[in-house]
Amino acid sequence: MQTTYQSETGKLHSLFIKKAKDAFESDGHIEKYWKELNYSGKPDLDKAIAEYDSFESLLKDQGINIYHFPQSDHVNMDSIYCRDAAIATDNGMIICNMGKATRRNEPLAEQKAFEANGIPVLGVITAPGTIEGGDTAWLDEQTLAVGHTYRTNEEGIKQLKRLLEPAGVRVIVVPLPHYKGPSDVFHLMSILSPVDKNLAVVYSSLLPIVFRNELLQRGVELVEVPEEEFDSMGCNVLAMAPRVCLTVSGNPKTKQALENAGCKVFEYKGEEISVKGGGGPTCLTRPLQRLK
Repeated sequence: MQTTYQSETGKLHSLFIKKAKDAFESDGHIEKYWKELNYSGKPDLDKAIAEYDSFESLLKDQGINIYHFPQSDHVNMDSIYCRDAAIATDNGMIICNMGKATRRNEPLAEQKAFEANGIPVLGVITAPGTIEGGDTAWLDEQTLAVGHTYRTNEEGIKQLKRLLEPAGVRVIVVPLPHYKGPSDVFHLMSILSPVDKNLAVVYSSLLPIVFRNELLQRGVELVEVPEEEFDSMGCNVLAMAPRVCLTVSGNPKTKQALENAGCKVFEYKGEEISVKGGGGPTCLTRPLQRLK
């Protein structure tokens, strides 16, 4: 079995997640942080735990080897969106430096979990550089797209290139617009979700023309998310295998478009764990190995 960490679309072999009960912890913890973290509403803890159990069951049903980030007093409820604190590569994990100040302790917490499970670390992004994993997406095993955003800055991208280019990885920088400003969670993967080597879900209204053309020149077919399904995270789609997709429920047009493109679509209810915090299934997972 040949595997790679440098893929967004191969069949998932292993990943990390963080359970809602370990991230949200208690009603008191939620009350303390939800407004500060810019959630659209206060999550209900019991409903969040139930939603997360269903979400995790869908992953288990695909035979994925699941690791869990533990509860930590040093991080807050945003740690449920565990993709953001690290980037997976074939030479080890890259530990990010968060652009959102209230998440600054998450990368070290994840690094400790990787090391405890024998997963090597390639390098660490350090201040003044910032990078969040939601701003990165593998287009193929040797090409990583990285959004230049309010969460990922020029210095962080320079450090990322220094870590990856010696291994022959090309880093494509995708400058993203101001959109709703620094307080909003707006990553590259807010508008791009690869679901097969030649298929991606996109929200073209916010996709830079040069990068959109890059995808088309690569022969990537684009599944367009309609305007009315962008805020409900229609564009946030996790590929559990090529054209086997996991989405937040409530995006019927995007689901139909995916099915029309030959995809099998699984849905989970994510009002508490996804919609209120602005993090869909790609945000809730830190994929590790995928089959080539």
